[in-house]
Amino acid sequence: MESKLFTPVTFGPLTLRNRTIRSAAFESMCPGNAPSDMLLDYHRSVAAGGIGMTTVAYAAVTQSGLSFDRQLWMRPEIIPGLRRLTDAIHAEGAAAGIQLGHCGNMSHKGICGCMPVGASSGFNLYSPTFVRGLRADELPEMARAYGRSVNLAREAGFDSVEIHAGHGYLISQFLSPSTNHRKDEFGGSLQNRMRFMDMVMEEVMKAAGSDMAVLVKMNMRDGFRGGMELDETMQVARRLEQSGAHALVLSGGFVSKAPMYVMRGEMPIRSMTHYMTCWWLKYGVRMVGKWMIPSVPFKEAYFLEDALKFRAALKIPLVYVGGLVSRDKIDEVLDDGFEAVQMARALLNEPGFVNRMRAEENARCNCRHSNYCIARMYSIEMACHQHLKEELPPCLKKEIEKIEAKG
Repeated sequence: MESKLFTPVTFGPLTLRNRTIRSAAFESMCPGNAPSDMLLDYHRSVAAGGIGMTTVAYAAVTQSGLSFDRQLWMRPEIIPGLRRLTDAIHAEGAAAGIQLGHCGNMSHKGICGCMPVGASSGFNLYSPTFVRGLRADELPEMARAYGRSVNLAREAGFDSVEIHAGHGYLISQFLSPSTNHRKDEFGGSLQNRMRFMDMVMEEVMKAAGSDMAVLVKMNMRDGFRGGMELDETMQVARRLEQSGAHALVLSGGFVSKAPMYVMRGEMPIRSMTHYMTCWWLKYGVRMVGKWMIPSVPFKEAYFLEDALKFRAALKIPLVYVGGLVSRDKIDEVLDDGFEAVQMARALLNEPGFVNRMRAEENARCNCRHSNYCIARMYSIEMACHQHLKEELPPCLKKEIEKIEAKG
């Protein structure tokens, strides 16, 4: 069977030159919550490397939606910088996407400018911080913030938006019974828990009009006991299909409760804490990090078994993401009926991986799944340890080697 990989694919009004998408993995390259030259250079390198579309990671739709101080915040002041970025991507022949979301309870007042808000009030150990549940009368304005961000994305030259409805962020916090304890019309039954997502999608699709593609990232499972499972998430997928979304990106896990279910492998705790500047957080994570962030074994295409059930049940275009590092497996996924594939760590390790797959039928990237790139992104920019200009301390080298030897 001839490979579909380098054939065009269409999502709504957008056609990509091939079926590869750089997934919206957080780059941590936006000091001051604005795009930087580093962010531009990275996405330009991925575009030059042959990708069909590169997705700029998580941009908060409001200041309250920021979870990191090196994260984008969609506002008019940053549009010129984003336009430079999209122009650079387009000059290399790729499409430009941007992920839009709100972190909900996963923030601090010092970052988001207020007490963090979420589906329900409580205490978030991940941050750690107290959280205020959003009032019902605040939700329409929050939904409109997503729509305004879509319009800003268009103004900045993006071809598509990816709405983040997974990984335990705000929409996901409303959807999951684990984080939604509301007693009003936005809590309780799944139909009620989907109401906020419905409001967001109505605003997004209205703003997207006929010239912006809309993808939605969603969980197939929350990845822990008490979270959403396939019976409910399949209903969420059908609702998103009815809302007019052009494609779904099938993922899983909660960053705050099951982070390695999202990313797989082991978190290098010493590497993670090495870059932290807050002394009490550094030593706290070093002491209990292995307990708070338990490892989940990595295997290639680790979400595929669940994703195939969605493929069998849905007609909407589906994008597969999760553990793709070889052309063989990518061809297999596309032959299984998925319209496109997303990759992140493979492209951080090798921005030109897509071009190499075109040249080599058995191409495989050299990512060795130590997750060092993720460990450092909580404090400084995401980077692969194989390409650092600086020398790593011996203790971090030893940790990375130990993790990679397990794989």
